[in-house]
Amino acid sequence: MAKWGEGDPRWIVEERADATNVNNWHWTERDATNWSSDKLKSLLLGLSVENEEGKCEVTEVSKCEGEASINNRKGKLIFFYEWNLKATWTGKSKSGIKYKGTIEVPNLSDENDMEDLDISVSLNKDEPDTPLTNLMKTKGAEKVREALGSYVGFLKTEFTQGMILPTANGVAKPQPTSQSKAKTDKTQISSSSSTAAPINTGVKIPTCKFSMKEMFLTSPAELYRVFLNQEMVQAFTHAPATVDGERGGKFRLLDGNVFGEFTELIPDEKIVMKWRYNNWPCEHYATISMTFLDRSSETELKVECRGVPDNEEERTKEGWKRYYFEAIKQTFGYGARLF
Repeated sequence: MAKWGEGDPRWIVEERADATNVNNWHWTERDATNWSSDKLKSLLLGLSVENEEGKCEVTEVSKCEGEASINNRKGKLIFFYEWNLKATWTGKSKSGIKYKGTIEVPNLSDENDMEDLDISVSLNKDEPDTPLTNLMKTKGAEKVREALGSYVGFLKTEFTQGMILPTANGVAKPQPTSQSKAKTDKTQISSSSSTAAPINTGVKIPTCKFSMKEMFLTSPAELYRVFLNQEMVQAFTHAPATVDGERGGKFRLLDGNVFGEFTELIPDEKIVMKWRYNNWPCEHYATISMTFLDRSSETELKVECRGVPDNEEERTKEGWKRYYFEAIKQTFGYGARLF
C-alpha cells in the first residue's frame, strides 16, 4: 500500500527534468526502493504449500537488501532492481511436529531471468530431517519464484503509473497502464504513490456496491468514537495505526493494508470515507458510508460500500466482518448477534 500521507519522506517520488535536455526530451527518475521492499515482503509473507506430509508457510522476511529505480529516457522506461533476500519458513507435519528453515534468494535482479533465479531452501541445522524440506524445495520454491515474478510485474505496471512520457515536441503524456493489474492475488499488498506526478492517469476497472448490517451492544456515540479514536483503533486491530479523526483526516491501519480519508462526519450518526486496500490499483478508492442507528440497548451499524473492484467484493466483505465487526466486539465487549 502506498504509505498514505503527504510529507512522508519515504514515499515522496523524485521526478526531475534534466537541465541539459536536448530537443525538448526530458528524463524522469523514480526511486522504487522503499516501495519494492514493502512489496517483496508482502508478496512473500504468508506464502504456503501443503501436501499429505503437512504444511509449510513463509513466516518472516529477515533480509531484504537492495535497491530499485525506474528511469524514463526519451519515452522509454528503463527498470533497475537488485535484491538479496532471506526468509524463514515454518512447517508443521500432520502429526503436529513443527520445523523451521530458511529461504535465500541472492540474485533477484534485472540482469537475471526469473527462470534462472537461484532459490536456496534449507532446514535449520538443529532440526530433524523431514519430508517437508523437499516440499519447500519444490512447490515452495516455485511459489516464491511466482511471487518474485509478480513483484517485477507490479514494478513495471503499477509503480509506473503517472510517470511522464515526453514527446518530441516536449508535450508530456501519461504512461499507459496495464488493465491486467486490476486482477491481483488476494495475498498481494501493493505500495504505489506519486506526490510529484502532475498527471493522474486513473484506472478504469469494473466495480460493485453492496451493504452490510451489524448489531453492537453499545451506544451510537461510543461506537462512532471507536472508528475515529486512534487508541481505540489500535486496540481492536492489535497493531499500530494512524487515525486523524476529523473531516479530511487520513487513516492507516492493519500494517498499512488499509488506508484512506474521512470525507464526511456527522457526530454519533454517520461516517463517510474514501477507503482502499493496499493492493488495489493505484489511486482507486471505494466510498464507505457508515450509519449509526440507535436501537434501544443496541446500535445498528449500516455499512454501504460503493466502488469496490468486482474481484475484491468477497475479500472486502470478509475483511470488514473479521477486522472491524468481530474485532471490535471481541475487544470492547460489544458482542451481539450477526445478521
